[in-house]
Amino acid sequence: MSVTTQPDNGRLNLEQQRKRAKELLQRLRSGQADERLRSLDPQRPPRLADAQYLIARDLGFASWPKLKAHCDALAFALKHPGFVASDTPDTCHWRCGNDIQHSLQVAGFKGQLQMYADPLCMGPVPQLDGPSYRAVRANFISHAFNIAPEQARQRQDNEYAALARLSQRMPGVLWCEADAYDQLFLLRVLAQLEQVPENLSLIAIDQVPGVQRFIGIGQLAPEVLAWLWPQRRPVDAAMLILARDAWAAYRAPSPQAWAALAHARHAALPLLGPALLRQLQELPGINDGLSLTERLTLQILRDQGPMPMGKVFAVLMMEREPLPFLGDMMFHALLRPLIDGPRPLIDQADAQLAWPQRTISLTALGEQVLAGQAYGLDLIGCERWVGGVRLQPGEGHWALDEALQPVWRG
Repeated sequence: MSVTTQPDNGRLNLEQQRKRAKELLQRLRSGQADERLRSLDPQRPPRLADAQYLIARDLGFASWPKLKAHCDALAFALKHPGFVASDTPDTCHWRCGNDIQHSLQVAGFKGQLQMYADPLCMGPVPQLDGPSYRAVRANFISHAFNIAPEQARQRQDNEYAALARLSQRMPGVLWCEADAYDQLFLLRVLAQLEQVPENLSLIAIDQVPGVQRFIGIGQLAPEVLAWLWPQRRPVDAAMLILARDAWAAYRAPSPQAWAALAHARHAALPLLGPALLRQLQELPGINDGLSLTERLTLQILRDQGPMPMGKVFAVLMMEREPLPFLGDMMFHALLRPLIDGPRPLIDQADAQLAWPQRTISLTALGEQVLAGQAYGLDLIGCERWVGGVRLQPGEGHWALDEALQPVWRG
């Protein structure tokens, strides 16, 4: 591991960091790390404490002692999973995906994973009665992800049956990160509760010490999940009230109440505002008619040229997306209208290959849209939904201005 390399799974080993500090000290003393010397006292030669401080700073800690304390906590969590992971066999670990199932088992958790996979950050989420709403969501999932309709309905029925048990006394834990996928899942779960459950808690994080680019809980090592366990908070009445308001606002045909919540801070759910604000940017921009995901994707192709679709997704997640929320299949589904429409903004080659290997490039029309010379929503030419907001090409619709406020575009 180089001096500046940081682990992306949150696993930190103190002895390894000590070794890195000694190696860095040698470089500092030999003048091979000149840019780092500028942050040190020029009146004395570099010391081991200086190198340790720089290593800690690279990993996101204010000091070496804070790095050491964190490593000690992780080591303890790894050696004592039964003590830290004090769940019971009937505990239900809720997650919008199955990405932590193996890690929970390795870390010593005893409960079972319950997946809620409906991507509420995509497709219609309208204000309808229960049966009608379920039908709309199942139909969307079936078409977007090429899943048989009966399979989509069955999966949804299973998830809703499990959701109904949250109001009972069985212990449950919601594992969420800061992105729109997870925060909307959290709203959906909490908004349907009529009263505060006796034994439901929340783990919600937007960063992990030592992880340079935190995308999701699924990337974390098992011992980091055990370290997170004591940080869970009981679900309380304030969370439920906020969730009901935000869930209703997200499903409304107008984004105005949603935008007000997105631009505010919320003590009950501190990660909610930024996630709602990022999701708000999936509305078409007032000048180009593109969602932020569409805009960033076209910009990658403009800046870097043709490349495989899987690589575009990797660049988007690791470099461009401010709050990653998409899985790879979700990205592919969002991109299809830009490729398959009558006036495509993206050209696709190698159709015989699996979609991640297909080379895509920006069309001349795509370049015009990025330059604000054409309006993407009209050119893409298909109906689109963001939450409860319906967007129809060629008709008046809600868009987002430069201040990230919704405006009506007639």
